[in-house]
Amino acid sequence: MQIHTKTLNALAQRLTHERQLQGLSREQLAAVCNVSSSFIRDAESNPGRCSLELMLQLTEGLGLKATLSGWQNDGRSNPPTDGPSEAPPA
Repeated sequence: MQIHTKTLNALAQRLTHERQLQGLSREQLAAVCNVSSSFIRDAESNPGRCSLELMLQLTEGLGLKATLSGWQNDGRSNPPTDGPSEAPPA
């Protein structure tokens, strides 16, 4: 699934479906993700109001992975980073 501002609602629907398939309540997922159950409700109903960091916590809490692709070589040998990251594809 390509994720951009126009597909956030579809992402929320898919995350909700995955939570339900795993048999997790909002409260259970909130405990796994270290967020409030009201955040889970809000993320599922209005994902555009959630920070990327918290959406990634939700994604990871469900055992899913989010990836970025399409990096362009900007001529630098080492991309800027604030922590561990995967190298862009060659």
